[in-house]
Amino acid sequence: MSQLFQLAKTCPRTGARAGMLTTPHGSVHTPLFIPVGSQGTVKTLTPHDLESLGVGMILANTYHLFLRPGVETISRAGGLHRFMSWNGPILTDSGGFQVFSLGHLRRVSDEGVVFRSHIDGSEHFLSPELAIEVQEALGADIIMVLDECPPYGDDDRHIKQAMNRSHIWAERCQRRHNREDQALFGIVHGGTFLEQRKQSVDYLTSLGFPGYALGGLSLGEPKDLMHSMIDETVPNLPEDRPRYLMGVGSPEDLVKCVAQGVDMFDSALPTRLGRNGALFTQKCRVSIGNSHFKGEVGPVDHECDCYTCRNFSAAYLHHLFKCQELLAYRLATIHNLRFIVRLMEQIRQSILDDTFAAFKDDFLGRYQPTDADVRVEQKRKWLDSRLKKQHLD
Repeated sequence: MSQLFQLAKTCPRTGARAGMLTTPHGSVHTPLFIPVGSQGTVKTLTPHDLESLGVGMILANTYHLFLRPGVETISRAGGLHRFMSWNGPILTDSGGFQVFSLGHLRRVSDEGVVFRSHIDGSEHFLSPELAIEVQEALGADIIMVLDECPPYGDDDRHIKQAMNRSHIWAERCQRRHNREDQALFGIVHGGTFLEQRKQSVDYLTSLGFPGYALGGLSLGEPKDLMHSMIDETVPNLPEDRPRYLMGVGSPEDLVKCVAQGVDMFDSALPTRLGRNGALFTQKCRVSIGNSHFKGEVGPVDHECDCYTCRNFSAAYLHHLFKCQELLAYRLATIHNLRFIVRLMEQIRQSILDDTFAAFKDDFLGRYQPTDADVRVEQKRKWLDSRLKKQHLD
């Protein structure tokens, strides 16, 4: 692949960066938010919807597509882009996070991971080499190394063991990777242990990946600790390579992490919240099910330019959710995703205009984040629900 990333401008006061990613399926501006389409679809939305919202790239999940419909089916269809009728860039993760969230359904060794499908209990083996073979067959523009992702709270010994194994796997992935039209990213680990983070950066940058992700964060740790790890990690990554923070999608975190020099983000948060009736506004996140929206004849967010806010009242959305109409989930997803994409557009423009520092202060000064304790509890419930579903399936 020709040069993947071009840096256009850096904010001297904060380190925020504006740039461009160039892929075989088009170029996209950074900072970039990537919606999650785990099973080849961003839930409730069509590819045309995504284009109209300004989405530049989507993420698909190797684990889910490997199990269903299977790589052969997608290959026969001409690759993932044709299979899902999306003409823009695609990033696929390696499936590592999903496999390691299976708990007792998987066994890890230096060779790879043996796991049981959460769908039918069938046993599979995922090695670094197979993770690359699957992603090459899917045909994504950006692919990820297989990594071991231990949970937040694991002790120093286990975190170090997982980091060292991830380093070995990264090298094996790099040796197996053959497609020149795909960019393979390394993933920095080390948990919330600063020295291990530094070791991981040194090791992975010596391998010369075209991009680097920050793994093992946004797993329930306090946000201050996450930002501390980013502060200590990002400045040591190559300036001419994109920096990708995995699993972060709340508005305040996006603004703060761009200020820390991060270029790319992905998260299912905006779309998942939308389907549960939690909508972003300029001041805070609101629950459309609250009774005071029953008579609200204006849009959810008067400053939003999305299809939902231009055409429907908050009262109508409230009604749809109360009736559990399917349209509710679609309209809410459109709103939340456009809110985030538009925020990234505003961030980029402020970097180019040399006004990002003021934009950041203004946004964080008026936007009220979800209470930290509530956020941690919601994250715990989400992770528990994933595990419960996997066990029931």
